[in-house]
Amino acid sequence: MADDTAGTTPARSEYFSGFDRTMGFRLVTVTTDEVIVEYDVRPEHHQPYGIVHGGVHAAAIETACSTGAGFNALARGQAVVGIENHTSFIRAVRTGRIRVTATPLTRGRRSQLWEATARNEAGEIVSTGRVRLLCLEPGSDLAGQTIDRRPPAGS
Repeated sequence: MADDTAGTTPARSEYFSGFDRTMGFRLVTVTTDEVIVEYDVRPEHHQPYGIVHGGVHAAAIETACSTGAGFNALARGQAVVGIENHTSFIRAVRTGRIRVTATPLTRGRRSQLWEATARNEAGEIVSTGRVRLLCLEPGSDLAGQTIDRRPPAGS
């Protein structure tokens, strides 16, 4: 499968949900070996003490890891869903741009494990995480709907 690192393609838009757009997450790089997501901290990301809510960090970690796993599973016609997210909050953030880089630890046919590190503009780690994802075959039921994924033409 070819890497997708330039412009918006079906692979990129397919994995970007309304939630990701609402949070202001942007896909910078999507390859089978690395995903980079960025976002600019906004007031709606803050918890009452004026720092980024831990759920925002966890969501950004999950978005980066899920996108990478989904991009890998697409060649087999599979979909992926997160079954575990372990995110650690390292440094509080109030403002600035956060860059999340995710890479695979395992890419099996039934499950994948990805890890991600989020850094601020100074390059300091603000959060880290691992996301385990279940690979679903076409025809699988997911919340009452059937998964129907097909590999892209030419892959």
